[in-house]
Amino acid sequence: MKIPLSTRLEACCRFVNKGDRVADIGCDHGYLGIYLLKNGIASSMIEADINEGPLDAARRNAVKFAVKDKMTFHLSDGLQKIPRDFDCMVCAGMGADTMMSIIHHASDWLKDPRYRLILQCQSKRPELRQWLYDEGFRINRETLAKDGKFVYSIMEVIFDPGHAISPAETYITKQLIEDNHPLLPEYYERVKSGVELTIFGLKKANSDQLSIYESILRDLTAMEEQIYGNRS
Repeated sequence: MKIPLSTRLEACCRFVNKGDRVADIGCDHGYLGIYLLKNGIASSMIEADINEGPLDAARRNAVKFAVKDKMTFHLSDGLQKIPRDFDCMVCAGMGADTMMSIIHHASDWLKDPRYRLILQCQSKRPELRQWLYDEGFRINRETLAKDGKFVYSIMEVIFDPGHAISPAETYITKQLIEDNHPLLPEYYERVKSGVELTIFGLKKANSDQLSIYESILRDLTAMEEQIYGNRS
């Protein structure tokens, strides 16, 4: 029986290590956890959602795919009511503000190098990346996935204070360039176009933020050789 997992969630799964105990925050239908268990990747799953409806769907799907004995289910706002005995947390399909709130409210214990965070953010990715570094986290790996017409980034984050990220790198990270995914040029062009549109608006508004975004655009343009240089 095929597990109906989206391309972006499958990309999240590739950052899970074999034998990991995984917490899926905002588990929705539970397919990510089912995929990890059925493929022998995760050893156990903590399924958490803020709403009872999706959690019930995850329970039903766990029975359907015969993995319920390796899952626990928790009605929880973020990480507030889940066990802490996991190795990595997956948080996918949410906006940056929600992700930052989830991490912030658990920061008294989540800021620990033993935890890995796998984040697939739907909005404000530059703000999220900057916030993570400000909070002492570091992006360890980052890759891309395409669902429909959208290209998404997926990052693996660890707590490792003392690192910095430049304004341009909050848009295109070193880790994305190192990953060298086939989608990188397309993602880069979309990001660059977005910054150019921002600059256009700031010029019309005579904003004092203009010079900041012009500097970001220059630095992004300087990345082109790295992004396109290794491609035939």
